[in-house]
Amino acid sequence: MQIYIGLDDTDNADSRGTGHLARQLAASLAEAGLAEPTGVTRHQLLVSPLIPYTSHNSAACITARVNDTDLDPTAAHCRAFLLAHSAPGADAGLCLAGQEAVNAEVVAFGKGAKEQVLAVEEAWELASRCGLLLEGLTGTRLGVIGALAGVGLCQGGEDGRFLWLPGLRELAGIHPAAALRDQLCLGSIRTLQGAEVPAAELVELGTWPRPLLRGGRAVLFVEEATSDEHCQWRVLAKEPLKHLSA
Repeated sequence: MQIYIGLDDTDNADSRGTGHLARQLAASLAEAGLAEPTGVTRHQLLVSPLIPYTSHNSAACITARVNDTDLDPTAAHCRAFLLAHSAPGADAGLCLAGQEAVNAEVVAFGKGAKEQVLAVEEAWELASRCGLLLEGLTGTRLGVIGALAGVGLCQGGEDGRFLWLPGLRELAGIHPAAALRDQLCLGSIRTLQGAEVPAAELVELGTWPRPLLRGGRAVLFVEEATSDEHCQWRVLAKEPLKHLSA
């Protein structure tokens, strides 16, 4: 069964961000034998003076596969991990749900969190109605809004960028497109105009390869490497990628 684990507001001004902690939690779940992480995504929410946030107001979501339908041990592990590792002063929120429970209402909540100021009561009521685990763990507990929104946006399949995929951060250099698709389980490698990179052509990963979540799959966006005689394509630069995933 696929599950989603949403996190938000686990950091403070002096700590690493929620995305970093999400990657650590994913590794911890795998080490404990509780889940097989398949990805960690970052989702940008509304930036507004009416919303208290640390730096960028982004949430993170871990996708993972579990063999047991009893999610209590996984939830207990996530809860203990966040209580132990969230930064002082953080308003950490946790959401955990099986894929089948993340319905259109939850996806709509996630989209709404990108465009408007939502109330914490809306998050609690929706999670209760849909049977999702939603917990505020530290501080004001306002992180439940982003945690739930991250789960909805990840299920929606058209928002955010991957902070982690199995093997992503270990890869560097130049690779055939087919090999990258296989190693990273990518849905596609394509240009912004929608052209798919041929399997045999070479792609340079650069220093910041970050697939985006599109069509429910990881998609690596590239541009033509016109000045490089060693490859035909290179991963889109950091700033354009950040803009695309905002």
